[in-house]
Amino acid sequence: MTDATATVLDPRDPDDLRTLHRLRRSPGITVLDTLSRQLRTLAEVVPTPDRAVLDEAPRWVHYPWRHTLVHLLGPTGFRLLRLDRNRNKITTAEQDRLRQVRIGVVGLSVGHAVAHTLALEGLCGTLHLADFDTLDLSNLNRIPAGILDLGERKTDVAARRIAELDPYLDVRCRPDGITADSVDDFVAGVDLVVEECDSLDVKVLIREAARRHRVPVIMETSDRGLLDVERFDLEPERPLFHGAAGVVTSDRVAGLSTHDKVPYVMAILGADQVSARFAASMVEVDRTVSTWPQLGGDVALGGATVAAAVRRWARGDALPSGRVRIDVDGVLDGLAEPARVPAVDRTDDAVSGDDGQVDDAGQADDAGPDRAVDRIARWARRAPSGGNVQPWFVETADESLTVTLDPDRTSGLDVRRRGSAVAVGAALLNARIAAAHEGFSTTDTVVDLGDDVVRAEVTFGDGAVCREEADLFPAMSTRVTNRHHGRPQAVEATTAAALRGAAEAEGCRWVLTDDRTVLTEIGEILAESDRVRYLTRHLHAEMMSELRWPGDADPDTGIDVATLGLDRTDLVKLDVARRPEVMRHLAEWDTGAARGDDSRDRLAATSAVGLVLVDGDRPVDFVRGGRAVQRVWITAERHGLAVHPVSPVFLYARTDSEFRALSPHHAEHLARLRRELTGLLAVDPATSIALVVRLSHGAAPAPRSRRRRV
Repeated sequence: MTDATATVLDPRDPDDLRTLHRLRRSPGITVLDTLSRQLRTLAEVVPTPDRAVLDEAPRWVHYPWRHTLVHLLGPTGFRLLRLDRNRNKITTAEQDRLRQVRIGVVGLSVGHAVAHTLALEGLCGTLHLADFDTLDLSNLNRIPAGILDLGERKTDVAARRIAELDPYLDVRCRPDGITADSVDDFVAGVDLVVEECDSLDVKVLIREAARRHRVPVIMETSDRGLLDVERFDLEPERPLFHGAAGVVTSDRVAGLSTHDKVPYVMAILGADQVSARFAASMVEVDRTVSTWPQLGGDVALGGATVAAAVRRWARGDALPSGRVRIDVDGVLDGLAEPARVPAVDRTDDAVSGDDGQVDDAGQADDAGPDRAVDRIARWARRAPSGGNVQPWFVETADESLTVTLDPDRTSGLDVRRRGSAVAVGAALLNARIAAAHEGFSTTDTVVDLGDDVVRAEVTFGDGAVCREEADLFPAMSTRVTNRHHGRPQAVEATTAAALRGAAEAEGCRWVLTDDRTVLTEIGEILAESDRVRYLTRHLHAEMMSELRWPGDADPDTGIDVATLGLDRTDLVKLDVARRPEVMRHLAEWDTGAARGDDSRDRLAATSAVGLVLVDGDRPVDFVRGGRAVQRVWITAERHGLAVHPVSPVFLYARTDSEFRALSPHHAEHLARLRRELTGLLAVDPATSIALVVRLSHGAAPAPRSRRRRV
């Protein structure tokens, strides 16, 4: 018999080096050396492997049955690169743990597919293979071998194939199979047994030993995808085969004829559950067919199914005792037309202007009431708000209008309803501007109602109209959030001065930067903020609840995905990112850096970033900040700038407890991000930020958000 063991040679070892020299001088030995390519590919792995891995000494592997000598990466680099595409279905940490797992496979027909799949996925560090038989031509309908392997031991055929996949995997063969004398030694040496043998006697022996040593047993029968799990590690008194065949012992089945074993076998398989073709074939055994049928595809599926079960077991995920059928034929009976879902490709070029999205302010001329105060109210409701939640009650009287903060329309980012107070301030300014446009003078008051609730009232009079505010009306009426990238063109000095003046007119301050280095750093801060928002469960849920997709109900609140300025690819990625279980995995792995790519890209196309700053942190202070935000926004609109308000997670948090409420796991990180942002712009960390604003030039027209019809 040809040796089935690959020899790993380390040139640093003198004995291995002598063997290597001898082999290279041997006639008939083929030398395969692709090490340089392996090293290049290893260096391209993300993240870049540690220096110790990149510098690991390579090895030579001798395959005697191939008469070939192969140059390979060392064991650590080899496994890292070979299993890199496992991530993150199997994480790097999980792969490290799996290398300690020992699995025994008994019976190498179905078991060959199982053992190879386990090795393929790196689900163990040691494989024990047991089978007494040799490969026959009739085996080649389900064992992935060839005619050159005929007559070879099945253990050798499987071991060679695995060695050519991974020479560092420890494979131990028992070509004499399992007997009563060897079963305890075999089972005691593994952490899990996959039993795929034909012999009822051996099936029972293995399970009796597994109970004694508290080792779980998995079996896949390849007919209708039956997977059987017996957790003897958790239930050492569990009856064999779940009790399906009654009390079964090795003594009871020993010496039974094939005929007498049939009732046990069919009870184990479930006579009423096997496929009709399998059952019909069983009654023809020894007459028109030699033995029961097995198909290569079913065997391959068995390998995949057992591998999935082993992954769950190794991870500690739920894998109770029991059985299940993964019936592909049955599933195919359910083929049907896929459900029609609305497309998610409403992109930059698909929508412009209002695109038929008629909001309260825009519809009024024909259908709405004709009182001036009602027209003013509609413009108040056109004010911006975080997530377009419109956190207010707008009420009118004959000569006044009130905007009261609605405490129920809030979110996790709206710390102490500071963001809502900013929105109330923006609505207040809109009301003043609309009133001036209607020919009214205005006076306003802001009242703190307690519990972080605030009310603003505008009273209309016949005095002198504020012409400066009236002149803002055209730009207010066209003001829109524009999230498109635009061009990073410098902001003119006159425009910068006008923006600063707008903030100061409302008693606030304005900080602007167009420094490219600073903008890049801001992009990284905002990207990290986005990552935290995606990875924090309640913040992610709230963010996704704000989005409105084609076909969604309640389109008059929230953010239509058409307004996000995303291309089709990014919309598809966002659609995937809606899934909480996806974000949960990223949170567990502390990854998700790609969730910040959009902010990085937008900042690269940004002309400038500005902050509206306000002294104080009372609700009335943030109302003042909201007035300043809206006046700056309208002024930017007048100067041809696209405005994109940005609300990093940390925007309204001030204290340690507030950061913890935002994201318990990332609280310190969020506090640090806020300090980094204020430090970059030389802002006193104690100063309140009403809003962060991204400014750009030449952005495509943006669709409007809809408003509630109140």
